[in-house]
Amino acid sequence: MEITNTVLNQMNSNSLYQTLGIHIEAAADGKSRSRLQPKPAVCWPFAQQHHGGILFTLIDTTMAWAVWSLLDDGYNCTTINIDIHYLKPAKSEVFLCTAWCTHKTGRSSFVRADIHNSEGELLTMGQGTFRIIPVDLLT
Repeated sequence: MEITNTVLNQMNSNSLYQTLGIHIEAAADGKSRSRLQPKPAVCWPFAQQHHGGILFTLIDTTMAWAVWSLLDDGYNCTTINIDIHYLKPAKSEVFLCTAWCTHKTGRSSFVRADIHNSEGELLTMGQGTFRIIPVDLLT
């Protein structure tokens, strides 16, 4: 599926992304890239340290875009499982996430992702499995 700038702009304007500070920068050919500039409201339990659940959401979202970029029209994906490893505290003004599909079967796609802070340090690694489903199952 071709993901145009129009689609990216439309999806980036949704309320979840806006609330958390997520911005999808690119998605094509089984790869995606996103940026997170978290809002102060998602710092917990300490100021300037963002909750790990925010990074989990960033990885999940970015992985889904990588999968979505490979799908034919009429299909979507849903998360089955994500395994995540937090290597360092989430202290940064900006987080950069990259995701890439490593393997695809008939109805499943396997994805890996990394999150780096603004200094380029690796903070979080994840791998996930996504089920490929017809869009009409979502209605």
